[in-house]
Amino acid sequence: MTLQPILPWWVMAPLIAAVVLFLVWRLVQATRERSAGMRRDWLFRSALVLLLLAAALRPGVPGGSSQAAAADVNVFFVVDTSSSIAAEDYGDGSPRLDGVRQDIMAIAGELAGARFSLLTFDSNAIVRMPLTTDATALDTSVSVLQPQVTAFSKGSSVTAAGTLLAERLRAARDSHPERPRLVYYLGDGEQTSAKAPAARRLDGGLVDGGAVLGYGTADGGRMKENTGQGSGQGSGQDAGAGYIQDRSSGTGKDAISVIDEGRLQGIAGQLGVPYVHRSAGDPVAPMMQAADPGDFQPAPADGVGGGRTELYWLLAAGAFLLALRETVLVLRQWLQLRPGAGVRT
Repeated sequence: MTLQPILPWWVMAPLIAAVVLFLVWRLVQATRERSAGMRRDWLFRSALVLLLLAAALRPGVPGGSSQAAAADVNVFFVVDTSSSIAAEDYGDGSPRLDGVRQDIMAIAGELAGARFSLLTFDSNAIVRMPLTTDATALDTSVSVLQPQVTAFSKGSSVTAAGTLLAERLRAARDSHPERPRLVYYLGDGEQTSAKAPAARRLDGGLVDGGAVLGYGTADGGRMKENTGQGSGQGSGQDAGAGYIQDRSSGTGKDAISVIDEGRLQGIAGQLGVPYVHRSAGDPVAPMMQAADPGDFQPAPADGVGGGRTELYWLLAAGAFLLALRETVLVLRQWLQLRPGAGVRT
């Protein structure tokens, strides 16, 4: 038998100890008062509470089937939303962000049932979506992703999300240490901040797998401005927006963004995951194989794999029956305490 508590052990253990001590104390008090009825009531209440605590430990036995073998995996998507992600060198002149969107949802499909979180970074790093199993919420969050508004762009670092990612990974590890944590970093590696990117080496064991996915070409592509007036769909720019200009040379030409695979490979080394270049039309399977999610194996194609048989529902059912008895007693006492109860006219 195995246990998968709904809360971390450092929370469950003292909670169980405190509840058991309280119940023992109440039973001792009832015994000292020599009240058979009170002692009987507290025995039933103790059984109710202990059954609930046992159910919260989620006991189970190996076997049975699991609809999604990925259900116990936390997946973090870290997406570069700086202006360069709008460069039009993905596929047939599409922005790189289109490829990012497609790959995120393809990964989510392969890891159906996992918990997903979306982090983005440009000048700042933010959590767009905390960990959730709601694939529809992920789809919505990804579909409205836009490059940073051009007027607000102050340069970005490829490791701007390092501190935030480390915080989210530690929180996930502390709350559910048994769940593998996969990180998918999606970007082009272009460093536009004047400062060199800070090296971010995460604590050992924080990342169990994932990949750094690179977008763009050596020839590069032009970037449409994001004026902030777009519809929120597609690439996020309004139809009349022009291209970002290269003001560094004073030539007035359109700026060109070029992928920096060397920097992306460096980020992959810091995370301890492989680097994979992504182009339009690339199949999903090679990307997932190169991602190397450690010992985790995605669910089979039919969505059914080995799992465990949950037993908590048996305990919860017993607690429900005892709760019915307690409810009847409370109602009976309430009826007796009503004004005029028991008074004959």
